[in-house]
Amino acid sequence: MADRRPQLPESWLAVLGDEFAKPYMAELRAFLLEEKKEAPVFPPGPEIFAAFDHTPFDKVRVVVLGQDPYHGPGQAHGLSFSVRRGVRPPPSLVNIYKELEADLGIPPAAHGELTAWADRGVLMLNATLTVRARTPNSHRGHGWETFTDRVVQELARGREGLAFVLWGASAAQKAAQIDLSRHFVVRSPHPSPYSANAGFFGSRPFSAINRYLEGRGEPPVDWRLPP
Repeated sequence: MADRRPQLPESWLAVLGDEFAKPYMAELRAFLLEEKKEAPVFPPGPEIFAAFDHTPFDKVRVVVLGQDPYHGPGQAHGLSFSVRRGVRPPPSLVNIYKELEADLGIPPAAHGELTAWADRGVLMLNATLTVRARTPNSHRGHGWETFTDRVVQELARGREGLAFVLWGASAAQKAAQIDLSRHFVVRSPHPSPYSANAGFFGSRPFSAINRYLEGRGEPPVDWRLPP
């Protein structure tokens, strides 16, 4: 965030580059600088935009939207719901794995790294891209939502036949940016233990996405993760 033009892949800079010159982005930069004086901010600066590095604009097939990054040390690395190998999968991810197994029969991975999904065209995005250590939702309302609105708008306008997965209230607010005649939307409560039993379990998002893609004559997403 220190540079006005972050190191995004060219495919994303082509559609988002002007966003970083807007006044709200300068305010967001200043806010993050002040936050870092008070407490650690996750993910580390070089990983804030990691989702875009792994999934170029023209390769996006599915957008998985969550709330904000994990707030524990060593957890967030720029992909929503993912943690690096060696980090214990958080409860929300454990519940995602449970639903994946119930839906498609894919057993839970022994790790929590979802990079393979991102590399297959699943943009793992949060509504807010940073968080203060041990303080969930602490960076809400400081500009990130405006930025991620723009991301969704550009995808919804510039691409055709994407599947958007909106998990939780923060993600559900993005639905207004999506033309349902051109794209597919899956909505459910957040996979957090606080809400998973209210409709996330049993929602079968993975098979629904694959049915939609196959109905368009496209290959399904391979939701398996490497060992």
